Amino acid sequence: MRPIRVNGTTVEVLDQRLLPVREKWVRIGSSDDAYYAIKNMVVRGAPLIGVVAAFGLALTGPSKNLGEAARRLKSARPTAVNLAWAVDRVQKAAEGAGSSEAAFNEALRIFNEELESARKIGENGEKLFSDNDTVLTHCNAGALATVDYGTALAPVRVAREMGKNLKLYATETRPVMQGARLTSYELLKDGFDVTLIADTAVGYTMRCGRIDKVIVGADRVLRDGTTMNKIGTFQVATMAKRFSIPFYVALPSSTLDLKSGLDDVKIEERDPSELTQIRGRRTAPKGVKVFNPAFDITPPDLISAIITEKGVYYPPFDFAKVGP
Repeated sequence: MRPIRVNGTTVEVLDQRLLPVREKWVRIGSSDDAYYAIKNMVVRGAPLIGVVAAFGLALTGPSKNLGEAARRLKSARPTAVNLAWAVDRVQKAAEGAGSSEAAFNEALRIFNEELESARKIGENGEKLFSDNDTVLTHCNAGALATVDYGTALAPVRVAREMGKNLKLYATETRPVMQGARLTSYELLKDGFDVTLIADTAVGYTMRCGRIDKVIVGADRVLRDGTTMNKIGTFQVATMAKRFSIPFYVALPSSTLDLKSGLDDVKIEERDPSELTQIRGRRTAPKGVKVFNPAFDITPPDLISAIITEKGVYYPPFDFAKVGP
């Protein structure tokens, strides 16, 4: 499943807000289109939003201030490092060559790099999984979060290609329900055996002996392995540690942040309505206070291994020599 289509200079993305009920494609023809799509979660997932931002900036007309457009794009979702990484590359290419063609070619290069790295993540990570493993994943780090294959789901897909029989458990991933709406949708569509559980059922499901391994994606990983991923990841990792279940993180090296310290990372907080409403219907009393962080922070001591397209890395992590 590819959530993005590129035909010449025409770029379209799948509106993931409507899944799994309806499939609708939206055209990205400018930085404004890309900003809207990223900010409003038409597209989501660190690798994919980087690619969409790259194409949006590349397709921005000459009348638009490129620097201003780049800054606005990078503000759309501040936690995922791929976004700024991709925008900076396209801006540099455009300013260096002075042409929109060079900018678009750089965006296309980023697209192809992410496609290749997803496959390599799968090839590197599949060795961590045994035949008949049952694997838990949180949020959506599959094809819908990238340009194909996924990050966390890439090793699962390659393992199946290698003849291994894997079963999947997906958390619902509140409040936007990426696991229920997206992960279960794409896994079922691809013929996987997948079971959906409530976020609050993770500990009990592990206690019952139903989970052999856990794998998640990431939106930013610091040089020591500290991982920013969808809210709830820290709790899943803590439970996995409690029950001695291996906990893996999969990501392209473009998601590595070798410059920032933990205090430099801004954790995005989203609209309170994501918690007080479901599909536009209010489920919480008016006037209640809301704290709605989109991501949390998993410390490296809870992580068994980190998988990138360049290899599998084990604690203690030091990605100074592995960066993008």
